[in-house]
Amino acid sequence: MIVVLAGGVGAARFLQGLVQIVNPKDLYVIVNTADDFELYGLSISPDLDIIMYTLSGIVDKMQGWGIDNDTTNCLEMLSRYKQDTWFKLGDKDLATHIYRTNLLKSGLKLSEITKKLCQHLGVEVNLIPMTNQKVMTKIRTPDGIIHFEEYMIERKAQDKVLEIIYEGAEDAKPTNGILDIIKNAEGILIGPSNPLVSINTILSIKEIKLALEQIDKPIIGISPIIGNKPVKGPLDRLMKGLGMEVSCFGVAKFYKNLIKTFVIDEIDKDRKSEIEKLGIKVIITNTLMKNLEIKKNLAQITLDAMKLNVG
Repeated sequence: MIVVLAGGVGAARFLQGLVQIVNPKDLYVIVNTADDFELYGLSISPDLDIIMYTLSGIVDKMQGWGIDNDTTNCLEMLSRYKQDTWFKLGDKDLATHIYRTNLLKSGLKLSEITKKLCQHLGVEVNLIPMTNQKVMTKIRTPDGIIHFEEYMIERKAQDKVLEIIYEGAEDAKPTNGILDIIKNAEGILIGPSNPLVSINTILSIKEIKLALEQIDKPIIGISPIIGNKPVKGPLDRLMKGLGMEVSCFGVAKFYKNLIKTFVIDEIDKDRKSEIEKLGIKVIITNTLMKNLEIKKNLAQITLDAMKLNVG
């Protein structure tokens, strides 16, 4: 059993490689749900959907999110009604949110609904929401506090970041089974996700963080930054706002008390010794996942690193 902490496009693409060499049924992916929000009365789970669509083979490959060849007829009509359409939901994508919302109203938990969605889409990987309770990532800006999706999509990550807030995390409980999954895992992989709004949201749930800190198992992280830029998303702006160095070293320092090994890109090979001074082993490889072969190779390298740590 291998556990992956995941959120966003980077983790989804990494998982595409991982399922080529590991039985999907042996993969347990704990997914960030602090991006979840409601729009048009519908419950939307961006990270769960990105990973689910990617693993089912229906994702829009250019964007990394949404459904391939989707249309936007519903949004166009909403725009005609003078409704906000800043969050680009395709028509097929809307079906997922309608189905999820109806099941939530019927009394099912998000974890149960995610399992149903995966079954319908043929996803064999065990996708597990980090919690069934409401946790929301919010960004404090000079103009006030806004939801992360509003900051990133509607406002295009242009606001100065003063603070990241994980609202509701203090009281949130892990989804049933997560703590046992962590305890029984052969190792933990942290995908090349945004450490601040995809991974730290999961770690903000105290019982999950404590379980990870207490296990004597290899924990391998993958840098989402190449050079001084994130592969995707606003990580650089978030890190700058919090006074962090925008680099693989900055990410490694953030994970310092959690990971045992860190995988960085070949471009960043000169940062190896600095990271190793933090007490973290470093592996250098190509982390820019342009094709399935690179994704598979990156996955194999993390698995090999896990075995080395075990030994």
